[in-house]
Amino acid sequence: MGLVRSICYRFRDRGVDMEDLIQIGSIGMLKAIRSFEVDRGNAFSTYCVPLIIGEIRRFLRDDGLIKVSRVYKRNGMLLMRKREELAAERGSEPHLSEVAEACGLSLEEATLALDATSSVHSISDLIGDDEEFTLEQTLAGENNIERRLEQLELSEAIGKLPPLWRKILYFRFYRELSQQQTADRLGLTQVKISREEKKIFSSLRTELAK
Repeated sequence: MGLVRSICYRFRDRGVDMEDLIQIGSIGMLKAIRSFEVDRGNAFSTYCVPLIIGEIRRFLRDDGLIKVSRVYKRNGMLLMRKREELAAERGSEPHLSEVAEACGLSLEEATLALDATSSVHSISDLIGDDEEFTLEQTLAGENNIERRLEQLELSEAIGKLPPLWRKILYFRFYRELSQQQTADRLGLTQVKISREEKKIFSSLRTELAK
């Protein structure tokens, strides 16, 4: 229940009483209890987090409590375009504060706009089809719930990538191999790996910005 409360706290400013949110989150917890399979070897906390979040977001969405204003929509699109432009220019992901400044927005305005325009995702406990990559590895203590949610969303985005792209990410950023070493293992050229990496990053940015 401590985990349920910590997740509900993230939605405290959505116009719903905290006790009501806890009740809805508890429904997600009960669903997780009913469907959890011990034999799969995953931690229950890993499994139940996305179900609790999904239940709360479904309640907020279905009850019409999440209303995104035109200002937030416009700022959200502006921020996403500017983030992609800066990333393309620099070859690395810019900080949100830099994107906000480039758009003439405060960091708080940028955070609200991106949060308000984020889509709802359904998250599984595995990243794609490779059972080597589990969400259990990304979850820390309950005090880091915001970080955990970001990692869950990134994990789901990676799971949607084609098999070749997931292999490239595995060798480049999990095994920490160079582009040439990755190319040798996959039977490709270093130039091909470099081009595919750019496509991967663009795809992930688009998915995470939805």
